[in-house]
Amino acid sequence: MALFNGTYVQNFDAKGRVSIPAPFRAALRAGAVSIAASGEGPVSIPLVLRPSEKVQCIEALTEVKHQAQVAELEKLDPLSEEYDALATVLFADAYPIETDKEGRVIVHDVLLSHAGLSREGSVAFVGMGTRFQLWHPDKVSGHKVTAQVTNRERMERRREMAA
Repeated sequence: MALFNGTYVQNFDAKGRVSIPAPFRAALRAGAVSIAASGEGPVSIPLVLRPSEKVQCIEALTEVKHQAQVAELEKLDPLSEEYDALATVLFADAYPIETDKEGRVIVHDVLLSHAGLSREGSVAFVGMGTRFQLWHPDKVSGHKVTAQVTNRERMERRREMAA
């Protein structure tokens, strides 16, 4: 399984498109289920974009990752509140898109607004292993610091429990 690693800042072009970083496009191809494996030239790559329910960014998922989350949804009672809540998170503001042949996408306005992004600026692509996120570049360093603090606290709790 290919993973999304690293942080890349890309500018929107004059038409409001942004190029997904090349290493992320390679990982997307590995996680796509509906692209032909012709091996000849660039292809469009399907993915799903949705607002993060935890932080002010956009989540980007491969088809495989999105389908795995749908499979978890289908394990729930379809008449339950839990089902409705998860279905809302997974689908209400999710936008299936495809890259063009050069690896560019147009991000829906609702998502740009959620992440505080503008088509006149740039966007930071942040690798998260099996998915990636789109952030306002000015907010990435603060998010990384918060994540490091949270991880240190988690490691400390584990050490205390082991002692």
